[in-house]
Amino acid sequence: MRTSLTRNRARLAGFSPFPIVITRLCIVRHGETDWNAGRRIQGQIDVPLSAVGHAQARATGNALGDEGFAALYSSDLIRARQTAEALAHLAHRPLQLHAGLRERHYGAFQGLTYAEAETRHPADYARHKARDVRFAPAGGESLLGFSARLADTFDEILRRHAGTSVAVFTHGGVLDILYRQATQRPLDTPRDFVIPNCGINWFEVANGCWTLLSWAEREHLDRTRDEL
Repeated sequence: MRTSLTRNRARLAGFSPFPIVITRLCIVRHGETDWNAGRRIQGQIDVPLSAVGHAQARATGNALGDEGFAALYSSDLIRARQTAEALAHLAHRPLQLHAGLRERHYGAFQGLTYAEAETRHPADYARHKARDVRFAPAGGESLLGFSARLADTFDEILRRHAGTSVAVFTHGGVLDILYRQATQRPLDTPRDFVIPNCGINWFEVANGCWTLLSWAEREHLDRTRDEL
């Protein structure tokens, strides 16, 4: 993502002529869908929550209902929106839908299981699995393009709500990018962290520098699946 979003927080420790503005982001992956359970690639196909996912959404809303968020945002894909609506109802806050928070577009892989994608598109799937940052499945987004879209989206949200606390409901691919951003891990390195359905993740953003406060909280859930 852009340099302004990936600076080491240690750089803020020195003198700055500008006041430090701290914004807290609570970022939640959507609840489970039947496609998650079947290991089918959703991307930007609009798949609703399963019964399990709706239960996870209610539990997440209950867990976050007293946080006093200044704003609630969600991807406009139905699985994220349905997850966010539980909190919006409890907190009596309007839900703002944003297409920039959508999952990565996986092009020709969308609708296939991971196994089917590997069998039908072996060369492309190998580049995908290797996290080739410039590779885009036919009709889809590259990791570089995806991360640039997210940079623009979160810059916009942070400008609107600087110095407050904001909840964002989104997707596993989005959280993968944000975790790497906050921990300064390159986009092309293998993932060694979990991204569970309805896991709660807290970030702090101070003058453009992201810090990870808490990752994959799931004490509020009976069970949950990882993004992969």
